[in-house]
Amino acid sequence: MKKLFYAGPSLEALHERYAKQGRIDHDAPVTSVSEIRIEASVERVWDVLADIASWERIRPGYRLLHLEGGVAVDARFGWAIGPTRIAGRFAVVDPGRELTWTGVAMGVKAIDQNLLTPLPDGTTLYRLEESMAAPLVGLFFRTDRLRNQHDQFLAAVKTEAERVIAHSLK
Repeated sequence: MKKLFYAGPSLEALHERYAKQGRIDHDAPVTSVSEIRIEASVERVWDVLADIASWERIRPGYRLLHLEGGVAVDARFGWAIGPTRIAGRFAVVDPGRELTWTGVAMGVKAIDQNLLTPLPDGTTLYRLEESMAAPLVGLFFRTDRLRNQHDQFLAAVKTEAERVIAHSLK
């Protein structure tokens, strides 16, 4: 019952004391962790992940609405998943390693942490963690739905990163 009415910290605290410090809100009622191994270098995966304008092409339904100041710490951007508009701000931009942002949509505060780890064989482990907090959010947006969205996004990034590699081998 406690998590049902959990609102989480303020968006500013979430940004500064959670996202910038490398963590999501583990007390949030909706959290998810997914990962995938990608047959491409971290540099290639980063290029795909950090090109948020291309998300619409690789994952239909996603679209960039605006980007102020590029992909940089504290830069603001707006994007949408279907009809849901999200106001975001980058918290960590560490090329080849981490892209984390905070955002709010319909009163729901979220942290998306995208972590890239180079593997010894030249491939990449891509891990996506997210927390979502707002009173009653767990009633209309469940963890399994979030995980499904993540798995689809990870697969889209994988396909795009590996597509370029496969094309260059031909």
